[in-house]
Amino acid sequence: MDYRIPRGTQDILPGASSDWQKIEAIARSVSRAYNYDEIRTPIFETTEVFQRSVGDSTDIVQKEMYTFQDRGGRHLSLRPEGTASVVRSFVENKMYGIVQQPIKLYYTGPMFRYERPESGRMRQFHQFGVEVLGSDDPAIDAEVISLAMDFYKACGLDKLKLVINSLGDKESRGDHRSALVDHFSARIDEFCSDCRSRLESNPMRILDCKVDREHELVQTAPSIQDYLNETSVAYFAKVKQLLDAMDIPYVIDPNLVRGLDYYTNTAFEIMLDEPEFGAITTLTGGGRYEGLVEEFGGPKVSGIGFGLSIERVLMALEARGLLEENNRTLDVYVVAVGEKASDYAAVMLRELRQSGITADKDYLQRKMKAQFKAADRSGAKHVIVIGENELETGAANVKNMETGDQQQVPFEALVSELSK
Repeated sequence: MDYRIPRGTQDILPGASSDWQKIEAIARSVSRAYNYDEIRTPIFETTEVFQRSVGDSTDIVQKEMYTFQDRGGRHLSLRPEGTASVVRSFVENKMYGIVQQPIKLYYTGPMFRYERPESGRMRQFHQFGVEVLGSDDPAIDAEVISLAMDFYKACGLDKLKLVINSLGDKESRGDHRSALVDHFSARIDEFCSDCRSRLESNPMRILDCKVDREHELVQTAPSIQDYLNETSVAYFAKVKQLLDAMDIPYVIDPNLVRGLDYYTNTAFEIMLDEPEFGAITTLTGGGRYEGLVEEFGGPKVSGIGFGLSIERVLMALEARGLLEENNRTLDVYVVAVGEKASDYAAVMLRELRQSGITADKDYLQRKMKAQFKAADRSGAKHVIVIGENELETGAANVKNMETGDQQQVPFEALVSELSK
């Protein structure tokens, strides 16, 4: 029997988990500053949730989803991304009827894709993402981008490159789609099977193909920028104006194509602007979408969001030497000598902990010298020593591990003394 961890997953061990907690705390703090509320959705959904939203032509749906049939014969899938579940919840819980609009949400949690595991790409990975639903204002686009940039800066990453593009509204995308079909049709047999299948369903995805990205037809393909109507041009201009006013530098890339079918208008990616980091430099991507809420039976409401990998944040921080060593320390370690003292220490620990003091003791019946060594390894600021004499006098010996000073403190005064 093979009990090893499944390929593409990882154990986050004590020590490393504190780094995750810091990143998640930053995500929550930045989200609160922008007035975003947390949403938690199921780890699995009905498969159709992702088929209808992410798109049948995407690699995610065609190749990467973990799909299974439950005992009731229902087809379910582990969530490969966060937007579809959030939009499903938005519609199902009628959040579009809440007076305070738009609805601004953030989420954190595991996602699942059957991909070839490599550095920065796992089969179970963790995302922090945001979604704003209920506003067509370009200012929300700029706000979402600003939030993502502020998150990375709060984590300690400052060498960032923001790449933006406009995919146009539905009318613009329709005209561009026709131009792409005409452009690729005559020589589509020169492309991979994925590109051939996408020619009619979603030809814009051909521009994003990892296999044929160097093909001359990809290099000379019609740009969406040439097919933007006046409305789309004005929308994109407003987003750029607001980013300029916020002093957020950006680069326009006409070939930036998000991998999901529901994007319209603003699309963006944030990358590490550090060549020495390695091949994986894209930290996050996102954009605006229309029609997705309607797909789930909701009103004609648009949204915008992003999803970023926490693993990649930690990789970037580690590569730059920005991960702090785990210096978790205890306030108090109780050294107890004898069975009665050990029993009393268990009661004392509860009182200390209830007062907000972090505390621990020996549970291996070690000698006094070994207990002091354990206290030292734990990084305890103070050591309380209890033996027969201390039980008789009702006072413990308290040692400051930094200064070496010791004092006798009555049991009933321990909490107040240590709280100082």
